[in-house]
Order: sequence, then structure tokens, then C-alpha cells
Amino acid sequence: MSDPPSPTSLTPALIERLRAIVGPAHALTDPDQQLPYLREWRDMYEGRAGVVLRPGSAEEVSKILALAHAHAIPVVPQAGNTGLVGGQMPMNGEILLSVGRLKRVRNVDAIGYTMTVESGLTLAEAQAAAEAANRFFPLSLPSEGTCQIGGNLGTNAGGVGVLAYGNARQLVLGLEVVLADGRIWNGLNALKKDNTGYDLKDLFIGSEGTLGIITAAVLKLFPRPVEKATALLALPDIGAALSLFSLAQETAGTSLTAFEFMPRIVLDFVLKHVPNARDPFSARHPWYVLIETSALKADGSAEGLLTGALETATEQGLILDAVLAGSLTQARDFWRLRESISEAQKPEGGNIKNDVSVPISKIPAFIAEANAAVERICPGARPLPLGHFGDGNVHYNIAQPVGMAKEAFLAHWDTIVRAVHDIVVAYGGSISAEHGIGFMKRAELARVKGEVQMDLMRRIKAALDPKGILNPGKVV
Repeated sequence: MSDPPSPTSLTPALIERLRAIVGPAHALTDPDQQLPYLREWRDMYEGRAGVVLRPGSAEEVSKILALAHAHAIPVVPQAGNTGLVGGQMPMNGEILLSVGRLKRVRNVDAIGYTMTVESGLTLAEAQAAAEAANRFFPLSLPSEGTCQIGGNLGTNAGGVGVLAYGNARQLVLGLEVVLADGRIWNGLNALKKDNTGYDLKDLFIGSEGTLGIITAAVLKLFPRPVEKATALLALPDIGAALSLFSLAQETAGTSLTAFEFMPRIVLDFVLKHVPNARDPFSARHPWYVLIETSALKADGSAEGLLTGALETATEQGLILDAVLAGSLTQARDFWRLRESISEAQKPEGGNIKNDVSVPISKIPAFIAEANAAVERICPGARPLPLGHFGDGNVHYNIAQPVGMAKEAFLAHWDTIVRAVHDIVVAYGGSISAEHGIGFMKRAELARVKGEVQMDLMRRIKAALDPKGILNPGKVV
């Protein structure tokens, strides 16, 4: 496929035509108005857009892309701007198309356990729409008040509910997508069985806006859990977490809905930098697990399953200490410790972040080998491995050594990332578990994937976006 078209083709006359599609208030050219769309929260990428467009319907998105396609103008779609790999950033003066005004809940089918929502709805708003119908939408992320459904699906987001419910791909029945040439594919199918040819929706989920722009989706709903039991556990080592996870699955089965792990240093950061955070334990411990069970009836079964698992784990020497949440407030406090980790890392200086996955049984060995590699490359660097044990997703973050200049530490970025990725690949893992590829990991994707897979991906891109206007320079 040829190189992406030059964004210099975005002339004042074309901007006026685009402004006529969305209305003057929703075509932003003033730098101050554009700024929230061009900076991401880690300050790693600062974008540059010829115009920021905020369409209010799929039809307006269609008209924008039809015009952009006709004139070979690049378009970068953006949802909640919470991405961590630069996939939502225009790098060279492209059109930035924000889906933030596409916020309708088109339909909630409580009997059929589905809802149809537009891509600019925040994840928290989607959860609330499901709850209003006495149903449950299980996708859950720390950024759920800001991130939007379009971005969740574009990156195939995971989060803390993957263990029981799967990631974003498993939560979608159908999509509405505007293609590169402006045509609208109406795939808003609420069927759970449809074997009529290729499953096109899976092409667009996880494609990060490089194949089409998702404007709406049919999402799966579930019965709403009415009882939960939550505990924070102290463990002697990460190997104990593996044994504990196996035991919890055997004991609780499908009632096991969360199993999050983190080392002591992560908890130290949260206690140091997050207001009102409190250590539930009287002593320090090497590792921690946040575990949760759920039940559809308020009959004490969730707590019974959890306490049964903890008693057996204690007998086997897997747990050093445990605190079972005695109230909803205490459970929320436990979850706040987990969900405040990103916030707490920032004041510690430079951070190198890896969103990877390895087979569950290999998590302890991966962490040990990665820690050793990081120490060889940058002595004193502080690994912060944490994540969702049940799906093998390790957020392998590294904080700069105490006393080292941030710039000096970040100069090791490529070397450290490559070393970590090499270990991931050796264990049969993935260099991206839920954040996507974006701009940051594009070169690494080509390095770690085989020639056949990259060729197939490029052929799909060329077929659906022959002019290369959709999110150029990202993924492939």
C-alpha cells in the first residue's frame, strides 16, 4: 500500500465544506478549542489537527468521510482520548473526528439482554443505561467516566471483568460502521447466532479506526449481580497467586468475577500519593490480590464461596493475611486502591509502561525474567507488575530509579521495551493485551509478528481503505 496522503490537501475551502456538514460550533480550528483533543493525559503525544470535527450522527460521519475520501484527506477518529499508545492522536494536521456527540442509547432490550448505543457514550453511561433496565454491562475500566464505547471497541478493551465476561469483543453482537468511502455498514444485528458468511464486526473491533469508524454497537447485557463479596489478600510471592487463582476457580467457578494482583511497591505509591488511601493491613507484605465473587441472589452464597476458598488457601500456606470487606464502602475502598494506581505512578517521575499478556501459568516466570532484564539495563529501576491474573494481562510498568533524572531514565525506553517484548514473545504472549497498537507499538508489531500475518493485515487495510485515509501511521 502506498504512503498515507499528505494532509496539506485540507484547504480552507474544504474546511468550510466540512463545517457546513457539522455546523459552525462543531468544526474547531481555534488552537485553544482544539487543545483538549490534541493532548493525552500522559503528555507523551501532542497532536496537530487541521480541523476538529464533532459530528452528531452517523449520517454526518458518512458525509465527512465521503468528502475526505474524494479528496484523499486523512482522518483520525477519536473517542474519549484516554488511549495510551497514541492511536487517537493526529500527528500531521489531519482531520480529527471526535465521536463524542454520538451519545444516544438507541434501544434497550431487557428481555433479549441487549442494548444498542452510540459510540460517543461513555462507558459509565452505558453501565447506567443497563442498570436502569435492571441489567448489567460488565466492561469496567478505571477511566470509565471518560472513555467512550467507540474507543473501548476500537481497542478491544479488557478491564477487571474479563475473567467472568470476556473482553470487549465478547460483549458485542453487532456494529454500525462508516467505511472509508462514506458508506454506512448497518451490522446492528442482535442475533446470538448468525452464520451467514464472514463475521465482519470482528474486523473492526480492535482495528483502532484504521478500517472504519464505529458509530453504534449492539452490546450484550447480563443478569445484574445482587450480591458481591470482596477481599484483599496478602501473599508471600507471585507464585502463590498462581496457586490461589487455580484454587479460587475450582472453588467458586463462574462466581469468581475478579482476581487482580499487585506488588507492595504499587500499594506504597497509592498510599503515598492518593488522598485518604489507607493500608488495610497492619504489616507490609510482598504481594497482594484483590478478589471478588458475585451471586445473582442475596443468599450469602458469594461470601460463602469466597470464605471457603480463603480457608483452604490459608491451610495451604498461600495467604499471609486477608481482609474481607464488611461493607460496600470497604469494598469500594479496596477497589480504589487498585484503580488509583495510574494516578499514583505519575508523581514518581518517568514511567515506562508495557501492556502485555502471557499464558496464565507463565506469569510468575515472566515477571522474574523481566525484572532481571530491567535491572541489567537500568540498575535501580522499579518494576511495577500488576494486572488481571485471569486473562494473563500484565501491566508491566517500570518507574524510574530514585534520584535518577526523568530524561535519563526515559532514554532507556526502546531498549527496555524491546527486552520485555522479547521475553513476552518467548513465552508465547502478546505485546498488546488491551491498549492496542496505535503509533507507539507499530514498529514492534511488525517485528514480532510473522510475515504472513502482517501481509494479511495490510491486505485487509488496502481493501477497506485503499487511499489510506483512516488513521494513517497507526497499527500497520
